[in-house]
Amino acid sequence: MTERSAIVPVIWYRDPRAAIAWLERAFGFEPLMIVDDGQGGVAHSELGFRGGLVMVVGPPRDHAVSPSQFGGRSTQSVHVQLPDGLDAHCERARAAGARIAREPETQAYGDRVYTCFDPEDHPWSFGQTLVVLSAAQMAEATGHDITTQLERPS
Repeated sequence: MTERSAIVPVIWYRDPRAAIAWLERAFGFEPLMIVDDGQGGVAHSELGFRGGLVMVVGPPRDHAVSPSQFGGRSTQSVHVQLPDGLDAHCERARAAGARIAREPETQAYGDRVYTCFDPEDHPWSFGQTLVVLSAAQMAEATGHDITTQLERPS
């Protein structure tokens, strides 16, 4: 078994099987494992993408909800960093039905980013680093104070 990522988002969907197929088609995720819950739902799944993982489960129960059940509101977003091809990735997502909330745009801190919503209103963002900037350069470009781990007092 391969080593898992240290942090893996778990995302609840009303129709997890449709979500898994959509995430594969729209974003390029690869289903690595799907555990049927015996009632047509998904007790556990792992979808891989460039060494990272997300888990898709559902339907929601107890305290879990899909944003589509909660008036489109969400308490989280998943961000995926791409090595290249951000604009083509956005077009792939759009063609699969993603609602693009923010078109691809180059940010002052050196990344190109777009954001979208999947069919159950989960927010996703995708970024591609175009220029690697130091914390000082990012602070100057954005006008924000930026502290990195290396710059914190010990």
